[in-house]
Amino acid sequence: MSEARKPWHGVLVATALPFTDDLAVDYDAFAEHVRFLAENGCDGVAVNGSLGEYQTLGEAERAKVVETAVQAAPEGFTVMSGVGAYGGLQVAHWAEQAAEAGATALMLLPPNAYRANDEEVIDHFRHANKAGLPVVGYNNPIDTKVDLTPALIARLAEEDLVVGVKEFSGDVRRCYEIRELAPQVDILIGTDDTLLETAMAGAVGWVAGYPNAIPRSTVELYRLATSGDVADLARASEIYRDLHSLLRWDSKTEFVQCIKLSMDVAGLRGGVCRPPRGPLAPEIRESVLRDTEAALAKGYR
Repeated sequence: MSEARKPWHGVLVATALPFTDDLAVDYDAFAEHVRFLAENGCDGVAVNGSLGEYQTLGEAERAKVVETAVQAAPEGFTVMSGVGAYGGLQVAHWAEQAAEAGATALMLLPPNAYRANDEEVIDHFRHANKAGLPVVGYNNPIDTKVDLTPALIARLAEEDLVVGVKEFSGDVRRCYEIRELAPQVDILIGTDDTLLETAMAGAVGWVAGYPNAIPRSTVELYRLATSGDVADLARASEIYRDLHSLLRWDSKTEFVQCIKLSMDVAGLRGGVCRPPRGPLAPEIRESVLRDTEAALAKGYR
């Protein structure tokens, strides 16, 4: 890791998790994937997130995913562990487990067992901070129904409970308001299909989906979009236009199946999902195949 890069900066791939035919976690294949991402220019991995199907894992499996990633990661390669859970006590447990395993940062959704109020959200983040690792908030109001608004992020920042926020709302305008209300909070791109817009709003990281399938090209896109050099924007825009139909699948309900299918097409190990995620509808499958093959045909890898 460069001296200037903080653990939650750069391209942190929200890793897909491979399963065997009988739906057991394939830890060897997962370790291989972590090493592959490091070799292809990514800065780290974000494990036990939605793309990693953490909700379907048992406690021992979830712990071993973090341990496997840490063991596979080369020196300086971030392992940011998702510690989302229904209860604050569970969050504290997973934060401590991640710290003991050697993770260097945490990512946390607000409580989503029900529509928690602001005070409950803040307390939820206090539990994550007990482990002493930097915490990135994850705002996904579409799925969780609890919105980390810019004002609420500012309150979390007042207590030093978050160092950054993965912004998944899709509303890039929020990034400017977050920077006004909580300038100490780093913005991380949360949706692949708003990468360029969020980068231009000052993002310093990307919790990324599609680098699972085409890491080198997506890392190049991120580097160009965040370089601060206006001359790089022309090439970034060209790559972004070429890839946008593919990147949009990261924001769909079926994003896990879509990204795993793209990995399969790219010659990597995507494979099946655990229930309740089932096979893609034929028309969606055909669209993902078409978009992935088009990107590969243009030389994106």
